Amino acid sequence: MTIARKMAQWAKSLRYEELPTKTVHEVKRRVIDSLATTLGAYRSHPAKIVREKAMAVNDPGAKALVWGTSHRTLPELATFANGAMTRYLDYNDTYLSLEPAHPSDNISAAVAVTQQTGRNGKDLIAAIVLGYEIQCRLCDAASLRAGGWDHVTYGALSTALLSSKLWDLSEDQMEHALGLAGVCNIATRQTRTGQIADWKACAFSNAARNGVFAADLARRGMTGPNEIFEGPKGLIKQLNIPGVKNLVLGRDGDFMIDKTYIKYWPAEYHSQSAIDACLQLRPQIGNRKIEKIHIKSFEAAVSIIGSEPEKLRPTSRETADHSMFYCCAAALVDGDVTLATFDDERLTDKRLLDLIDRTTIVEDQELNKGYPKGIPNDITITLSDGSKLNERVDFPRGHAGNPMTDDEVIAKFNRMAKGVIDERTAVKILETAWKLDELADVSLLFGFPCTA
Repeated sequence: MTIARKMAQWAKSLRYEELPTKTVHEVKRRVIDSLATTLGAYRSHPAKIVREKAMAVNDPGAKALVWGTSHRTLPELATFANGAMTRYLDYNDTYLSLEPAHPSDNISAAVAVTQQTGRNGKDLIAAIVLGYEIQCRLCDAASLRAGGWDHVTYGALSTALLSSKLWDLSEDQMEHALGLAGVCNIATRQTRTGQIADWKACAFSNAARNGVFAADLARRGMTGPNEIFEGPKGLIKQLNIPGVKNLVLGRDGDFMIDKTYIKYWPAEYHSQSAIDACLQLRPQIGNRKIEKIHIKSFEAAVSIIGSEPEKLRPTSRETADHSMFYCCAAALVDGDVTLATFDDERLTDKRLLDLIDRTTIVEDQELNKGYPKGIPNDITITLSDGSKLNERVDFPRGHAGNPMTDDEVIAKFNRMAKGVIDERTAVKILETAWKLDELADVSLLFGFPCTA
């Protein structure tokens, strides 16, 4: 039996009724969080582009909404546009393992195909759990980053399978969908290297677009390459990911969505504990000048957000929120990290740049041992009077080991919604989201009007 067949059998057998109450509740929180990050990004340059692209199609058979509008388009285009908006701010949820990921990137595909197929809220919830499960278990099995490949490669597979579930494909068709999605959607990690471009917002939503497309082709009878994982030119060999052979999928209430993390600050996740530590140290500094900031961290953080020269002088929001230097400087200067932290005028703020020039980040072998269970960052600040302050944080607010409350998730939603939708619409969205499992038509949740 192929690995793809095992995945298909698991997906085919998954039922909403077997999901624990806590898992269903977690899905609702992730939907609210994804809508929050979408609203926060709604007026951004990339968001306008992807909406324009999706809304250029007028097909009487298209039923998937472009979020924030009444326009319905093809499910793959809705997946692309909505997913890019969710992802743009780097504020949606995260999972860290051998491979890092943002598993709520699966939600736009699940919503689009749920609408296209006329499925209900319970079906959507099961599809979201499925998407998280496939992507996160693959991240547990093998690293793509180690070979220079991007985590969105796994996303083409997870969205193909959740789409297949919603289209009620047979196991044979699901196996073909995985073959179609896997053979042609291998993405490079150049997306997240150096000065980062608009495309970062679109990388997963493009993979998801192709995952939905692959499932639709399989639904129509298209066959895909056999043994997409273990074949002589398959993903395991070509991407050097042998750990996928030992893939284990959830059962008996053990689902991966419960182990993922909602972001408290709008910055790349490996910086969350460093931001947390800086904010805890800030009140102790008082009027004293910071002479030096020394950050001990772990390999993934140093490699991704703490080593490239571009991270010392970011010229875009995308690069700044992927710079631990910048995020820590902002936390110490401003006492918080918000969307405004990454406005263009802040990128050249002399106060931030001066602190960056006095900051060092090094990999620490002891901290490597604490990852990915936690994201340990240890910060020492040397002050003008010679004294030193130190703080280490392993589980920042929002981590599965230190989760945000429902009220905090709601507060995040309301912050992102302000000025984009009116207060009455915001209240209605939240009320509807908490009743997602009761909805016969999920469009009631995603067809809200925006003032943007």
